[in-house]
This record gives sequence, structure tokens and C-alpha cells, in this order.
Amino acid sequence: MNLNTKNFNITKKEISSALKTSSPIMVTFIVLGIGFGLLMQKHGFGPLWSLASGIIIFSGTVQFVSIALMSTGSVLMSGLTALMVSARHIFFSISMIGRYSREGARKWYLFYALCDETYAMLSKDDVPEGVNVSGYRLLVTLFDQLSWLLGCVLGGCVGTLLSFNSTGIDFAMTALFTTVFLQQWIDTKNHIPALTGLFATLLCRLIFGPDIFLIPAMVIIVLTMTVMRKRIESAEPSELADETGRVAVTSQEETANSAETGGDGDA
Repeated sequence: MNLNTKNFNITKKEISSALKTSSPIMVTFIVLGIGFGLLMQKHGFGPLWSLASGIIIFSGTVQFVSIALMSTGSVLMSGLTALMVSARHIFFSISMIGRYSREGARKWYLFYALCDETYAMLSKDDVPEGVNVSGYRLLVTLFDQLSWLLGCVLGGCVGTLLSFNSTGIDFAMTALFTTVFLQQWIDTKNHIPALTGLFATLLCRLIFGPDIFLIPAMVIIVLTMTVMRKRIESAEPSELADETGRVAVTSQEETANSAETGGDGDA
């Protein structure tokens, strides 16, 4: 695969490939964005506020959390919460510096619009053969962000036209991250990060109450992950070694069975 980004180009091939990659994310973003726009309208913020929030913040988690905080006028708390919850984007960006080093002025937009889902798609370097890498990266990032902005505006517009009970819409992000948590638990043997997040959040919720528990919980999580970093990272190679061992044993058994079968046939 050619990862040379020197020659930037966008053709129908780049557009088609980027749409194929982004389409599942785009559908999800539009649906969640509509939910966000509806909640913003419910709290007195129109479609333009939803659009501005999507452009300036561009973080579904922070945007949902910020609705209640903005409604109470707690600007400082909103800012601190946004910083703590979105701190992971710093690490996303650091890991993409090498990939974006040749993108020229485009890299500033690529870093700005780098969200969890876009990072998951572009960090794999799984670019279709014959597709311009720079154009592909730019389009995937752009399609993801535009779909989120579209959902935010649609939700705000629908909220101004229709009156209905929006109870439960704010549970969308909770359901999403519960699913992510369960999937992480199933896919990995090392549950230290998941348990740290769970217990830190519950502890701070009990101590600090429902209004300000998020920031101290994030501080505890970051500190714990930093202290236990080596132990967490050392657990991954052992899982890989176990899997490699199982594959090797299986391969040896298959080879032995094939040899026995071949020997019987020759006899």
C-alpha cells in the first residue's frame, strides 16, 4: 500500500472509497446528532446553537454533557468538563503526527476534526489500493464531521417544528458508551481500564454528588492509568503470546494429521 501523501488528489475513486468507509459512522452520527439537536432545543438553544456547538466542540460526549451545564450558566464547569472528557483526543493526535506530517496545511483540519470514530478508521492505515491517501483521509474526516453537523441542525429544526415528549433521548450517549464498555470487556482479558473507570466514577458520584463528580473521576482515572501503565501494557503481549501459542499448536496438529492421512494414502 502506498502511503505517500506528497501528491494530493481527489477523484471519484477517493470519494467512493471514503463514503464506503464513513457510511456506517455517518448514519450513527446523524441519528445521535438529531438527538442532540432536539435536547438543545428543549433547553432553549436553537439550531444555530447546535451548529455552533458541533463546530466549536465537535465531541458528542462533551456536547451532550454541556447541555445541562450551559442551561445552569456554569461556564467554568462546562469548560473544565470538556477539557477532562476530551483529553483523550490529545493522545489520538500525538499518535497521528507521523501520518499527518506530510499533509501540509490540511493537517490542521485533520487534527481539529479527529474524533474517536475517525481515528479508528484512519489509524489502521487500511487505505484501498490505488486511492490517494491524502484525499482519502481528508474526505473520511470531512464526511464524518459533516454528518454530525447535519444531525445537530436537523434535530434543532425538528425541535422547533414539533412538540413532543423528549424524555429518554438524553440516554442515547449512555446507551452508546454502555455498549462500548461491554464490547471492550468481551474483547479484552485485561479489565483494569474498564474497572478503573467504573469504580472511580461510582466513588466520585457518592462523594461529590451528581453535579461535579465527573472531573474528579477523570482525574483519578488519568492518574491510575499513568501509574499502572506498564502493568496494563505488559498484559497485552501475554494475551498475544497465548493466542500465538494456540495457533502454533493447532497448526502442528493439522500438519501431523495431514502427514498421517498422506502416509495412509501412499501405503
